[in-house]
Order: sequence, then structure tokens, then C-alpha cells
Amino acid sequence: MATGYRNRFSKPVSVYANWAAYDELSDNIRLTEEITIRQFYEMQRMREKGVRFDYYLIDAFWFSKEGGYRKWRKPDWPDHGPEKFLKLCAEHNVIPGIWVSTNFRVAADDYWFLDVIPEWEDSLASHGRSFCLFHGGYLSHFMESLQMLVELGFKMIKFDFADFDAATPEIEKTHTAKEIRDNNVSAFISAMKIFRFRNPEVLFLAYNGFDGDYSNTATPFRQTINMHWLEVFDSLYCGDPRLSDTPFSNFWRSKDHYTDHMVSQYELNGIPLKRIDNCGFMIGNTGTCYHRGKSGWKAALILSLARGGWMNVYYGDLALLEHEDAKWFGKAQKLFLPFQEYGQINTMGGIPGEAMPYGYIAGDREGSVLTVVNPEQKVNDIRLNELTGGTYDAAEILFADEGFAPGIKNHVLKVGPEQMVVVGYGKYAEKKYYLGSGDFHRIPSEIIKAETYPINVKGNSMEAMLMVTAGYDLLITVQQFDKESELPLRSSGGGEPHGTRMNEIFKLTVSQHEKTIPFQEPYDKAIWSGLSWVCGKIDSRHIEPGEPVKIQFSTMEKAEVNLELKTYLAKLS
Repeated sequence: MATGYRNRFSKPVSVYANWAAYDELSDNIRLTEEITIRQFYEMQRMREKGVRFDYYLIDAFWFSKEGGYRKWRKPDWPDHGPEKFLKLCAEHNVIPGIWVSTNFRVAADDYWFLDVIPEWEDSLASHGRSFCLFHGGYLSHFMESLQMLVELGFKMIKFDFADFDAATPEIEKTHTAKEIRDNNVSAFISAMKIFRFRNPEVLFLAYNGFDGDYSNTATPFRQTINMHWLEVFDSLYCGDPRLSDTPFSNFWRSKDHYTDHMVSQYELNGIPLKRIDNCGFMIGNTGTCYHRGKSGWKAALILSLARGGWMNVYYGDLALLEHEDAKWFGKAQKLFLPFQEYGQINTMGGIPGEAMPYGYIAGDREGSVLTVVNPEQKVNDIRLNELTGGTYDAAEILFADEGFAPGIKNHVLKVGPEQMVVVGYGKYAEKKYYLGSGDFHRIPSEIIKAETYPINVKGNSMEAMLMVTAGYDLLITVQQFDKESELPLRSSGGGEPHGTRMNEIFKLTVSQHEKTIPFQEPYDKAIWSGLSWVCGKIDSRHIEPGEPVKIQFSTMEKAEVNLELKTYLAKLS
């Protein structure tokens, strides 16, 4: 680990961030003071029901585009900028936080969120998108602006959109690409060390641009993270929630799986779990979270806590969570936050992207809590003593996705396809820790792989036939792979509000006797982060058993791909 680092985290913190209650990049909902204050009162409502929130972080685009982070955007904020918000924070013992772009001007289509002010002109990169950090006036002016925000009362700063390859035209003529990157990183770290020393009470979060590989869950892990970031940041985030490259019929479990894989990547890069901001909880009706509302929120919350990070950040529209939801939220926090602070949390099992069972074990002297995920399309017997490296006494299931009834016998947990299960041992097997069941998706009680018969494969399209047994639903997954790398290949038509929906890029049709059969297609969304697969589910009532069913698929992906079709017969309890 890099030397000279002093961790200022004394305990885990809980942060509400208002991104996804609005969205100006994957949607067209602007940040306003009205949204900010409304969410503050929603946060207070939840605090009164037992939810812990220590910080409220105002996310992106609060600033005037011509103000260099020293003016608040009008007409979205009144003449006094954040005064009302800061007053509320002081009155209710909430610590305010704020977002900044590190050195990127930030654009949406043809609109720049930041103009080039005179103090930044001699740092502007040749491409005009960002600023050099070791040449010209940008960095010193930026750090002065941050100091002004701290003096206003903001005690948490989220740094996003860093570009350490930025160079002015004259610097590009005299420095190599490696020299440019090294000098930018060195200048930024040096400035941040001084800033940290002057502001020991402020926490710093690192987001996009501070290394890591967020692109997919299939690429083998590499050392991609500069450990020196731990000298100046209290946490490193591991990627905005997006879809995994393992096909899931539960669309939201795919997002959980992506984040689990990124946590594993950061841990194997040497980042301690408590320093990883997993950014895994996000609810809302905006494009950035694919208009999920609060679907699957309970499992997402449990996993965000079970991953062990001390920077617990909750994004989105808190108005979606009702009073009973808030009570449950607080109960889940009360189970896991003490493990983060006083106990120990470790990963267990396989690497998530390899589609093998995995999870997290939280323990203290009085017992342990295991959070287990089965990403496979089959019922699995998971030997808990092999996952954890130990033998445990009798256990109780504290939480499970609805449908398949998991059970434990002789230290073996039987878990359904795509199912997440939380198991309590020792003290934590008591009924008072019971969290119930998830929502949105029911796990099949039975699932078997079905055999298909290809009848036509041509370019980026295919046709196949199969028979379906009476009483079984049909689950279909098709995934595309890059022909050269053989890795899953993501396609995207862009995000909301103008993006192309994935069911227009991936054309899946199912028919019987020349009649089209309707099916559930949860990927019917404009997905900014792309998708490499589709998953369709057909209710048994729509299928005539024992008669051929035709599956047709084509992709609009321009590159030539390999297609993989898998089908399953599933039965709900």
C-alpha cells in the first residue's frame, strides 16, 4: 500500500445522494432546489422511522456553467444558492456534501455543463473537453473553489469525471503520453494532500476516472488501480450500477451481480473492502437507473450493506419508500452496520462474473451472517463450511427471494436459480433478525435445461426449435459474443430520453403454429450502459405442450458476432 496515508474513517457512514431523483445525463430531469429540499424531508421522514443517514450529498449540476464552481445555477437555485439547504442540515444534524467534476467540462449531447472561464483558459486541453492539471491556472483555481465550498459548510466532496490524459497543445508537443498522465496524477495528488491537511474534517469520494475497469463482467482481472489514490480519498467507487454479462431472468439481480463483480475486482486489486464504495443502491424513475422505481430494492439494500464498504451511499427518490419500507430499511442497517464497524466482513466463494455461487460473510464473537448468491440457472447445494472455511451450528434463513424455499441441512444450503439468501448463525439466528422475503421476482421451484434444435444460423441471426413439457414456463436466453475475443459483446442504443430500446436492437420472437407467442421482456428499455444478452420468459398458459416452438433472434450489432442460445423449463411453486 502507498505510504503516508492516514485513514480518517473512524466508523462507517450512511450517505443520501440525490442523483436518480433527477437525471441530466441519461434523462432530462434537472436538479433544482425544490427537488433537493423535497428529498431532504423524505430523508428526515425515514430517519424518524429508524433509518440512519449521516450525510446528504447534492450530486451533479448544481453549479452555474459560467461560474467555475463559485456560482449556483439559476433559475434552479435562488439568489442565496444553498443557504436554505445548509440551514436545514444544521437544524437536523445532517452533514452536507457536494459533487464536482475533477477536470472534465461534462457534456450531454452538444451541451457543455461548464464553460471555460478566463482562469482556466491556459489549461484547456487540445480537444477542448478537459483541463491539464500541471500546466496553467485550472488546478489552483479549482482547489480554491473547493475551499470556498468547505467554508460554506460542505464536509464531503465527491470527485467525478477525472481525465488524467488531458494536455494543452504545447504540452502535447513536449511530453509523452505517459509523462502527461504521470504529471497530471502527481499534481492532483499533491494538491489534494495539502487540501486534506487543511480540512481534516472533510471526507473525499473518488468516482469516474480514478482507475478501475467498469466496462463488463467478463474481462479477466488486471491490476488497474493506482494504490496512491488511497492517500487522498477515503473511498473509491467501483462503477455505476449497470447490467452484468451473465444472463438473468431477474433484471435487477443482474445489476446486483454487476456490482458484486466490481467489488471483487477492486478487492483483488488490493483495495480493502471497507474502502470500496459499491454504489449499489439506487432507486428512482429516471434513465440512470432504468426507471426501476423501487423494484428489487430490498435485495439491493442488503447486498449494498453486506459488501462491507464503510461509505454506504444510497441514491435516488426516497419518496418511493413508504413508512413500512423505511422501518425495514432501518432494521437491515441495524443488522449489518455493526459488522462493518466492530466485526469483520469477507468475500467468499467464486468470482461473480464466472457465474459460480459467491457471497459475503459478516461475523463477530456472537455469530455470523452469510449473504449467498446463486447466479446459475439451476438449484445448487452450497456447502457453507467450504465457502466460509469453518463449521457452524444450526442456522436460520433471515431473508430470501420469493418463490423457491431454500433450506439448510448438515451445513448444506439448497438455493434456487438466481436466488439470494441471507443466513444467520449463533446470536443472529434469532427471529428478531428475520428480514422476510424480496419483491419483484419469484424464483422457480424447479428448473431444467431444455434441448433446442438449430434450424438456421446466418450471420447475426438464428432460428431454433424445441418442445415444451406441459405445466412448465419457458425461459429463453440469447447472448452475443465478439468473434475475435470470444467475450460477451455489449450493444447500446444510448440512454433516455432519446435512446433506442434494447428490444429494437435485439429482436427476439417466439411462435407456435405460425402464431406469435407473447413473453416478458424486462430488457425493453433504453440502456445507456449496454447489454450483451436478452432473456424472455413465456407463461405455460401461452404454449401448447408437445408441439414445436420456434425461436427467432437477430441483433442489430454491426460487428459480426457469435450467438449462444440457452433454454430452460421452469415451474413456480
